[in-house]
Amino acid sequence: MLTKPDNAYTRTVGDGRRATNIIGGKPVPARSGATIDVASPSDGAVFASIPRSDGADVDAAVAAARAAFETGPWARMSALERGRLLFALHDKIGENAGELAALESRDAGKPARQGVADVNGAMRYFEFNAGAADKLNGDQIPFLDGYTALAMREPHGVVAGIIPWNYPLQILGRVAGAALAMGNTLVIKPAEDASLTTIRVAELALEAGFPEGVFNVVTGYGAEAGAPLSAHPDVDYVTFTGSPVTGTAIQAAAAINNRGVTMELGGKSPQILFADADLEAAMPVLVNAIIQNGGQTCSAGSRILVERSIHDTVAAQLAERFSALVAEPHWADGDLGPLVNAVQADRVAGFVDAAKAAGTPVLAEGQVSGDAPAGGHYVAPVLFGGVDPESDLARQEVFGPVLSMLAFDGEDEAIRLANATDFGLVAAVWTRDGGRQFRVARAIRSGQVFVNCYGAGGGVELPFGGFKKSGHGREKGLEALRDMSATKAIIFNHG
Repeated sequence: MLTKPDNAYTRTVGDGRRATNIIGGKPVPARSGATIDVASPSDGAVFASIPRSDGADVDAAVAAARAAFETGPWARMSALERGRLLFALHDKIGENAGELAALESRDAGKPARQGVADVNGAMRYFEFNAGAADKLNGDQIPFLDGYTALAMREPHGVVAGIIPWNYPLQILGRVAGAALAMGNTLVIKPAEDASLTTIRVAELALEAGFPEGVFNVVTGYGAEAGAPLSAHPDVDYVTFTGSPVTGTAIQAAAAINNRGVTMELGGKSPQILFADADLEAAMPVLVNAIIQNGGQTCSAGSRILVERSIHDTVAAQLAERFSALVAEPHWADGDLGPLVNAVQADRVAGFVDAAKAAGTPVLAEGQVSGDAPAGGHYVAPVLFGGVDPESDLARQEVFGPVLSMLAFDGEDEAIRLANATDFGLVAAVWTRDGGRQFRVARAIRSGQVFVNCYGAGGGVELPFGGFKKSGHGREKGLEALRDMSATKAIIFNHG
């Protein structure tokens, strides 16, 4: 496990790299020869390139995955052997942890220590799923006299994983770990804004001994590579993490072939502070839950709901902390880094400007470091108070370091406000009252609810997924293995 970032290496890793797709166990460029420049969000400087793939590249990758699933050594491999290969990949990632952490940090603009945390998180996904590969059993079903009925867990076949730019390594780990553990083969399409670590892990999978065609990666734009992958007739299952708009398009494409999907589509996660909350314990958690990864986290704690009797105290303490926050280049390893690209920075700035224009009180603002390069995509953290519960700021996912405070009176109003968005991914309840803890946690429509803590998605063991527009299906934990497999009933008439 990596413990300390190498900031100097983080600043230069990947210089001049011409990355390739990984198809059928081979490094290959896009068939058209086209490439996409890779620029660091910290300074806008181009430092690498990736293939600009299209439908022809997707066809080749899916064909390789299909052949590996049906006729290659993977098709005959036991669950125990699959688990051992996943452990070997875990070890390979550990051996190359410094490179991967630096590459993730530079490619996505993360503070160097976040790159380290993401490598360790990815390793944990592979470790968990490696150990679980031979642990998910089928069932014998009580049936008619003279019959024995079995329910078997079998892989879907070829799984398409469409990976976002905010946590490429971690989300690759949670998708690939579960899919491979259950015996599926993969075609991964990472986001064009952050593809480099996904390609590198696919290379390491080959070094670890994965058969050719089991772990394929195709890079490119969503419209040119992601769309044909999600609609491909020879893909058996699609998993996606990203925006609801794109998720809807992917589900519609998969529906053409009646394929199953897992969708994780964002959140507007509330943290509810009652008057008896331990504010000393809560404060650093509240701040970190919105500035981690620059707020570009589906499970970011973007709304603070505060009981009115402690509202002013909480506002003052949060404002003090926000005022001290500084956005810096990834190599500075500061409070937060830049946003991933100019489009994202403009989008977040649009939310902030609209809220200010509407007269929403600004309780505190952090700052952008004076040393931040002009070509970077920086947004200062902002804390808003007195937010209108019906406003876009209170209801829409900003996906940046912008925190909204809303006051409530009593348990019923807290629950109503917590559920007053189209999302339902993660929530937190801060109170010492045991009965209230359970009542409120049960009443919130959210896939995860933390009590007196907040895990921004939690550990790899915990099922993760949303209610409402936050999506459906579950990743992480044993639930992910069930999602990455299908049940087959086999019935014997033996008299």
